[in-house]
Amino acid sequence: METKKPNAIVDKTFEFACEIVDFCSHLKNDRHFEIASQLIRSGTSIGANVLEAQRAESKVDFKHKLKIALKEADETKYWLELIDAKITIVDQKLFQFIDEIIRLLVSIIKNTNN
Repeated sequence: METKKPNAIVDKTFEFACEIVDFCSHLKNDRHFEIASQLIRSGTSIGANVLEAQRAESKVDFKHKLKIALKEADETKYWLELIDAKITIVDQKLFQFIDEIIRLLVSIIKNTNN
């Protein structure tokens, strides 16, 4: 049986995606379907791209996939800020979470040699 090695960025992005799914359910209950759809796509895509990077074919491919994850994280932060400004108060925990993910991704990308 294969044991799963701890991986901070994989674990954090999965946990964040779960939080986003829950938050989007509340947005949909309040009939904010379009913005919920945008947020769920970008917020869950971060972890999907991070997971895909784990099986990258090269360091260049790994770095590229993490850069895509970073772009998705930036987009997610944008949607959260927009929702917080115009629709409903966003729990500061989500902002802290996405900021931590962005910092981790930037650090990993910077420390990955080509």
